[in-house]
Amino acid sequence: MQVAVVGGTGTLGAPVVRELAARGHTVRVLSRSAPADPVPGTEHHAVDLVTGAGLDAALEGVYAVVDAGNHRGPRSARTMVEGVRALLAAEQRAKVGHHVEISIVGCERVPFAYYRTKVAQERAVTQGPIPWTLLRATQFHELIDELLGGGAKFRIAPHSAMRFQPVDVAAVAGRLADAVEAGPSGRVRDVGGPAVQTLAELAELRRRTLGQALLPFPVPPIGRAIRRVRDAALCLDSAGEAVSFDYAEWLRRRYAKPVS
Repeated sequence: MQVAVVGGTGTLGAPVVRELAARGHTVRVLSRSAPADPVPGTEHHAVDLVTGAGLDAALEGVYAVVDAGNHRGPRSARTMVEGVRALLAAEQRAKVGHHVEISIVGCERVPFAYYRTKVAQERAVTQGPIPWTLLRATQFHELIDELLGGGAKFRIAPHSAMRFQPVDVAAVAGRLADAVEAGPSGRVRDVGGPAVQTLAELAELRRRTLGQALLPFPVPPIGRAIRRVRDAALCLDSAGEAVSFDYAEWLRRRYAKPVS
């Protein structure tokens, strides 16, 4: 199957590209810059979702598109919402048969600007012209580690009861590849990691693994968004599926010292 992966050089997109290629699909990597370490057999197309540049040529002959370009980190509403609309319009012109979108578990429950934008992006897809599949996932281990690593640079560890359920990005990539092969399926089952932990617990795991001496930095539960996260709004409910390994295992794999 000819599949295009938008954001195919990113934290999620790169594993999606590898997984689809390993399954024998013909994969096009759509991003502004070419991958530093391209997967053999794949091809890169330079595109810009803001201007639409390069999209028509990149989508010619493609059956399915995976939009993996914006799960991590804040991006402007213009890029996320108008960009996906431009992408869907280009898919319609190219007669693409399936759009696969990634989103965030609980994004409609947390009154934070980025999550509101994700809800708007979901709406653009589900009300758009292309048959679709929507998968929601919890935060990736890499995002939690980036957050905690930022504090560690200042010798602090956040002490907060906010709860997360971080997940292995490769497991999410596998589910997106499954979605491509299953065809348009609407909203599919949410996925997350196997453990719900507070930010304080995650910070302590990282501190011990890296052997760091950090000062606890209390994060007061001020604001509705923080209180919702504390109440596990970004974690799976009973209908979701826990997959793969937890943050402690990710830390062991990421920071394990090589055997000399």
